[in-house]
Amino acid sequence: MQTIKPNPDISFRRLIGTGMIGKLLVDIGNQIFNPFLPIIAAGLGVSIVTMGQWVGLRSAMGIFAPFSGAIADRHGYRLVIRAALLANAAGFLLLAFSTAPWMIVVGMMLAGLGIGVFVPNLQAYVSSKLPYGLRARGMGMIEYSWALTGIAGLSLVGLLIAATSWRTPFILLAVGMVVMSFAFGALPDIPRQPTTPVATKPAARWRQALALFNLRTNQRSAYATILTGALSYFAAMQIMIAHGAWLAEQYGLGPAELGFVAFLFGWFDLAASVSVSLFTDRIGKRRSVLIGIIGSLIGYALMPAFNTGVTLAVVSIAFARMCFEFNIVSHFPLLSEQVPTQRGQAMALGSAAVLIAGTAAGFSGPWLLVTLGVPALAWSSGAAVAVALAVVFFFVREQSA
Repeated sequence: MQTIKPNPDISFRRLIGTGMIGKLLVDIGNQIFNPFLPIIAAGLGVSIVTMGQWVGLRSAMGIFAPFSGAIADRHGYRLVIRAALLANAAGFLLLAFSTAPWMIVVGMMLAGLGIGVFVPNLQAYVSSKLPYGLRARGMGMIEYSWALTGIAGLSLVGLLIAATSWRTPFILLAVGMVVMSFAFGALPDIPRQPTTPVATKPAARWRQALALFNLRTNQRSAYATILTGALSYFAAMQIMIAHGAWLAEQYGLGPAELGFVAFLFGWFDLAASVSVSLFTDRIGKRRSVLIGIIGSLIGYALMPAFNTGVTLAVVSIAFARMCFEFNIVSHFPLLSEQVPTQRGQAMALGSAAVLIAGTAAGFSGPWLLVTLGVPALAWSSGAAVAVALAVVFFFVREQSA
């Protein structure tokens, strides 16, 4: 069997290692509100519903991701990745030192912009350095960061909050992101595509804006893949954003206990990401996405019945989350080859879609939990992934490189 090797200008270890460390910091910042939402809300003197709306505002900044993808396709991924890390760092520093609502809002917007721009451009950069036959393995390994966020990151955050305050982790994350912006600057860039003249007339600028959404080939399958990711992310984020309040209110868990729950979730996430890196290239990206969606659908359907004690409740959340992780990590390489000539643009559109879905989940998740309870929260997530299952089955086709 022929050995598949990554791009020779960078070693596989350096490529994946740098990507994993950078994404670990971003993922901790992305997930920090999930288990600690009630604690951060109390520190800011607001309700969990208001805090959830601010988290939704952060996710709404994903609408700018398509612009970053088009810029990166022309001017290089590293530049955009480094700018995203610095924006995220600035947002976290504003949050850490916030003394007024406007600082929180601006901080959330900057952090959301950083997340929305960093993730798809990192995925596009790594995809461009790896052949398709190795892509799920490499991207799956980078997604170990999502699992390590729970295993190491959020559990340490819980201890930090218990020992100091909720502001300390944001300061440390900001420092780490600045350091990683220099680390990405030392990596080899991707050769740039020829640039086109910048439009100056209003009509030309309007056409240029619309072109951000024009995937010139394989549009139906590409947009169906993007929609599937958004629906899956909405369903999962509803549970993730509300589970800290759920477990704190119904079972009395504090910061250290919620950090330990995040630690347990991390191992389920790791099992899913490792499974992707080992098996998805072999069994197919589309088939892996289907398997993950079906598993998460079962998890959401059973969640209310398992809400009889803290152990069963945590197990039900962990199972649904593990299946979602297997689905979404398989989704990234599937999307990366839908339109290879516009990879950055496709990945950015996908990121924008999932972050907009996260915006909706930030509003709906806490509200459903507070007003209608766990059954409504779980079953609405189940309905979303049921639609995603139909979309994948009927419209998504896997491209081969």
